[in-house]
Amino acid sequence: MKEFELKYGCNPNQKPAKIFMEDGSELPIEICNGRPGYINFLDALNSWQLVKELKAACGMPAAASFKHVSPAGAALGLPLSEDLKKACFVDDIAGLDESPLACAYARARGTDRMSSFGDWIALSDVCDVTTAMLIKREVSDGVIAPGYEPEALEILKTKKKGGYNVVAIDPDYVPALQEKKQVFGITFEQGHNNVEIGPDMLQRIVTANKDLTEDAARDLIVALITLKYTQSNSVCFAYGGQAIGVGAGQQSRIHCTRLAGGKADTWFLRQSPKVLNLPFKPDLGRADRDNCIDGYINKNEEDVCADGVWQRFFTEQPAPFTAEEQRAYLDTMSGVSLGSDAFFPFSDNIERAFASGVKYIAQPGGSVRDDLVIACADKHDMVMAFTGLRLFHH
Repeated sequence: MKEFELKYGCNPNQKPAKIFMEDGSELPIEICNGRPGYINFLDALNSWQLVKELKAACGMPAAASFKHVSPAGAALGLPLSEDLKKACFVDDIAGLDESPLACAYARARGTDRMSSFGDWIALSDVCDVTTAMLIKREVSDGVIAPGYEPEALEILKTKKKGGYNVVAIDPDYVPALQEKKQVFGITFEQGHNNVEIGPDMLQRIVTANKDLTEDAARDLIVALITLKYTQSNSVCFAYGGQAIGVGAGQQSRIHCTRLAGGKADTWFLRQSPKVLNLPFKPDLGRADRDNCIDGYINKNEEDVCADGVWQRFFTEQPAPFTAEEQRAYLDTMSGVSLGSDAFFPFSDNIERAFASGVKYIAQPGGSVRDDLVIACADKHDMVMAFTGLRLFHH
């Protein structure tokens, strides 16, 4: 297949649309089912690069959940605790622990389940049956992987009344060294971002505390690789081999940090006893549970505990999750890693990170206020590495 005609571009009015190889060669993909669209392919190709690099850097299966060309979640295939399984709604998946790939997607989807609603999925390894069963019951637009077990493919083909998008990609495909795109009829060209992210990038530790643990180094690598494929500005919180909060596309660095920190807080609070024991109605759907949990934690537009409201979601009225209770629970969390795609210009980012349990930071450095940022990290006994590498992505 040398080109593939798309239904339309970013929007229905943008026609005609297609994908193709500029040199006339075969596309490195096979469409196994469905008819992916323009944005689907943007998500697919960005997310595939992320999981391929995560696996290469960390040596284990990886998965990502993408929405609008940024990751809602990305993770390695580490086992889940029982509480995390419940928080991710996968405690009933048989054989989950035997499939690192399924564990990776359960984590990636569970990072920010509201943002992952209708996601594009990327898998670093051939999709197995357990992973396909997990994907089958989530609202999702499609998946890209280097291949599919025959039974797994048949399971995926049943989604969306047979129209679920399933794409296989050649794992050995290497893009050209130079890449181009057009904006307003003007062609841009640059070198493909081939930088390899690994432990060597974390050697320049600038804080008094230089005790960077092996797990923290792994999590910083997860954060940095995630940022490489996140729309800038961006900040990523990581813990336990996965992204737990991604702040993307903000004009201000502190807004990235606040957004990512708030998502990380929600991820932790979803695993608290008060949330895990919410008395949901047995017929309440997964998406409604996600929305309800987010409202319960973050006090959104509708008070889900209020009289006349709780009856729609719960078998009995739950007690509110007070700010004091949430803060007490979050204060027990520590050891979180944080990556930033560019330097921190002010120490307010460090203060906000500390409030969400951050202990380890990787950022490029190079701000005129680096000394103030380092001093703030020292105040909180953090470990901070200057990578010297900016990771803007647009």
